[in-house]
Amino acid sequence: MLALSAHLSNAGLKVIGDSVVAAGISAEPVDETALAEVADLVIAVGGDGTMLYAARLAGASDVPLLGINRGRLGFLADVSPAEMLHRVDQVLSGDYVKEARMLIDARIESSQGSSGSATALNDVVVQRRESGRMLDFETRIDGRYVNAHAGDGLIVATPTGSTAYSLSCGGPIMDPLLDALALVPVCPHTLSDRPIVVPSGLSVEVVLLERGESKAEVMVDGRMLGAMTTEDRLTVSRSDSRITLLHPPGYDFYDILRSKLHWGRDSRFGAERPIS
Repeated sequence: MLALSAHLSNAGLKVIGDSVVAAGISAEPVDETALAEVADLVIAVGGDGTMLYAARLAGASDVPLLGINRGRLGFLADVSPAEMLHRVDQVLSGDYVKEARMLIDARIESSQGSSGSATALNDVVVQRRESGRMLDFETRIDGRYVNAHAGDGLIVATPTGSTAYSLSCGGPIMDPLLDALALVPVCPHTLSDRPIVVPSGLSVEVVLLERGESKAEVMVDGRMLGAMTTEDRLTVSRSDSRITLLHPPGYDFYDILRSKLHWGRDSRFGAERPIS
């Protein structure tokens, strides 16, 4: 990060960061909540968790976001540290691939009348809280009853989030440019309870049903939105906002999949199949 800051400063660009980051790289400190409002480009150095954090800052202001991958998988942050300075220079010169990724809004409405909301790039998750008991809950899509579920929870994932927690629970991989949502049960008690994909223009509703001492909570991109109790209602719908991601020239989502998931290897030769 220090090398990147020095590189940008030497190019005559103004480098800013929150108080912690700015102190470590000799940049100008700016309050975290105002970063996206004064920046022309947000660069996140870290893993996909860092990208999700940066997306929360950048989303409301529609400032583009570029990711330098210092994590493990890096489906979102796709620039390697070795290529960092070269790729950043390419982006600054206007040579990049631009993507507008869908966001989703989550809202909990309590049976007592209170509510809370948040926006996600990856997913909204209903999961067990403070209990080993599984959950019983119902799902509806645009008010139409879909199913009664029993299990550890439910993931509502965007195409961007389809390669995150959703994937580990057996959900489908979706091209990030699709306008769709994946509903993925977490450890369902019934084997016939399978993931489904629905148009993103439809709202998804989840209601927690009575089941002994079971408790639930809602996570939005890994951050807790709030607890759910019996008869509380969670609504997930496509946001009016989108997040703009920048990629280096030559970016290919399917190349990322092959690299991260070790696809394309010909078992006859023990090597990656050449691209024809």
